[in-house]
Amino acid sequence: MATTRQAGRSGGVRPVLSGAVGVGCRLVLAGVWLYAGVSKITDLSGSVRAVKAYDLLPPALAEWVGAALPVVEIGLGLLLLAGLATRVAAAGSALLLAAFMVGIASAWARGLEIDCGCFGGGGELSADESPAYLVDLLRDAALLAASGFLLWRPRTPWSLDRWLTH
Repeated sequence: MATTRQAGRSGGVRPVLSGAVGVGCRLVLAGVWLYAGVSKITDLSGSVRAVKAYDLLPPALAEWVGAALPVVEIGLGLLLLAGLATRVAAAGSALLLAAFMVGIASAWARGLEIDCGCFGGGGELSADESPAYLVDLLRDAALLAASGFLLWRPRTPWSLDRWLTH
């Protein structure tokens, strides 16, 4: 009778579960990045306004970041969707999410009343709105965990990485 360790190496439950989790992480992250990027690229001025609202960057740099961010997000989404350069895309995803979390935590700590701008819009909230900083941070932490999983296990089923390395 094969041990669990031997079964895992010969195609048992662990590799199948790891592959399914990896595909799930890739697809969730790809969907989030594509949705975020497309919603911003159709309103670049809103993206710039959202970055400026955090008041962390000089205005000229905030304009550049706000304009470049949707392109980066769409690029990450496409790479993750295809499973191409998965470890690199996961690293980029993790860095971007960590930066977003720092920005959100900073806005919260400084008492700013802004929308995160994660999926378009962003900037100052109206008097009847309140920020959802905790929800934003928890969402980004979960996405950061998915990115971490892909950094650890970048080879997943149905990916170009896997196809190119065979």
